[in-house]
Amino acid sequence: MARRKWGRSWRSNGRPDDPPLAALARIKNAVRLVAVDETGLRAGLRTGQTLSDARALIPDLDGFDHDPDADAALLSAIAAWCDRYTPLVALENLADTVAGGCAGFFLDISGCAHLFGGAEAMLDDILGRLRNAGFLVGAAIADTPGAAWAFARYGDRTVIAPGAHKTALLDLPLAGLRLELELLDMLRKLGLRTIGCIADLPRAPLAARFGSDLLRRLDQALGREDEAISPRLPVPELSCERAFAEPIVLQADIERTAAHLAGVLRPGLDTRQLGARELELKLFRVDGHVVSIRVRAASPVYTVPRIVMLFQERIAGFHEDLDAGFGFDLVRLNVLESEARQNEQADLTGDAGRGEAFGNLVDKLGARLGMDRVQRFMAADTHIPERSFGLLPEAADQSGAQDLLWGIARRADGKDGPVVLSRPIVLFNRPELVEAIAEVPDGPPIRFRWRRSLYRIARSEGPERIACEWWRDGRGGHSRDYFRVEDDEGYRFWIFRQGLFERETRHPKWFMHGLFA
Repeated sequence: MARRKWGRSWRSNGRPDDPPLAALARIKNAVRLVAVDETGLRAGLRTGQTLSDARALIPDLDGFDHDPDADAALLSAIAAWCDRYTPLVALENLADTVAGGCAGFFLDISGCAHLFGGAEAMLDDILGRLRNAGFLVGAAIADTPGAAWAFARYGDRTVIAPGAHKTALLDLPLAGLRLELELLDMLRKLGLRTIGCIADLPRAPLAARFGSDLLRRLDQALGREDEAISPRLPVPELSCERAFAEPIVLQADIERTAAHLAGVLRPGLDTRQLGARELELKLFRVDGHVVSIRVRAASPVYTVPRIVMLFQERIAGFHEDLDAGFGFDLVRLNVLESEARQNEQADLTGDAGRGEAFGNLVDKLGARLGMDRVQRFMAADTHIPERSFGLLPEAADQSGAQDLLWGIARRADGKDGPVVLSRPIVLFNRPELVEAIAEVPDGPPIRFRWRRSLYRIARSEGPERIACEWWRDGRGGHSRDYFRVEDDEGYRFWIFRQGLFERETRHPKWFMHGLFA
């Protein structure tokens, strides 16, 4: 609310002489304070206090409705900005906030601090940027997530030397162990106020009286028990980035940077013989906003021109200029999903890229329209003709699937020679009812009426019997006898009788299902 009211630079410019700010929510049938700014805290306000008591202290208190969804969205945006320091950023669940600790997030900076001049320089850069954006942030670096959480909220040290957190934690209050308020109140009544008060006590009596959560949190903070953090995003398979002393704004500069980064990733892809199926270009603006552009390829890509083309088409599909604000000072290219390359045999002319043109077309359409809208026919595991194919995105995982090409057949004996089209070129979405005269019980039709026209059969072949799928159609499903028929004018049809005479029904029905060329 302060950033919205006074601007993002209000901490740098100085706070105006305005009443304290407080977020309000109805809790236990009373309007209470759920968050208070520093001015209100110095004046004696506290979270959980009723609005009437707060007004008694500060009559002109500036209150506003608490919006948990907005808080979660803001926290997620800050966490996305923190990706510039490490890909391992974990959000702390707002519902799990305990013991007066405001919600935050964890950064695993193992192996990253040296890129920013060391842990202290990295922390100073994070805090300085967030302060300039209008946030008051507490942060600390320690060996364990629990220790970092405690020092960020209750300690006076920001960078704890490796191995020194066990001793430094002893002087911090028990609230630094992320305990529930009821448990903290119980411990305070017994005179246990700091972590050092319980660190050396017998474990069995503590667990019996206060539960196992107390010992679990203590062990996590001291490093006796591992605590894994769950990153908000999966770690990219390959990644590279480029930072700029002067932010870039033009789209041409962004595309040149993407080409440069693709060239940096190329050796890593070549070494593993991989191609990228999904890539992400992350653009970090100087004001903290992060723009993420994701593209997906129909086949593994690894060449620089094709990767750049994907992002060019995706940006063009925005139908508006890319909002660069005051510019991007960091650009990162991530490979989110990869796949083994599909080696293609070259022909006598040396051309091994005959399918590349089709792949480029699919990628262009998918980048502009969305890959889910570029679909292909795929065979389905069923004998019912209208169910024997489906549509899948061209870029989906198609391992083990076969293309369905209607009208193309192979000889059963595997030899060369003419083949018979067992399926029609045109298959109707729904079979159309016809009136037919046929020999009973299993004979082909002699003539039939379809779409108000009468056809006399000159030749026929069949039947090809296809049983119903009882697990889909139920007990009412009937078998089908398909015939390939030709009338006296040379037109060829694919027609079937539904229901076996005297075995499944006394009145079988005839349907038109397709046309041959």
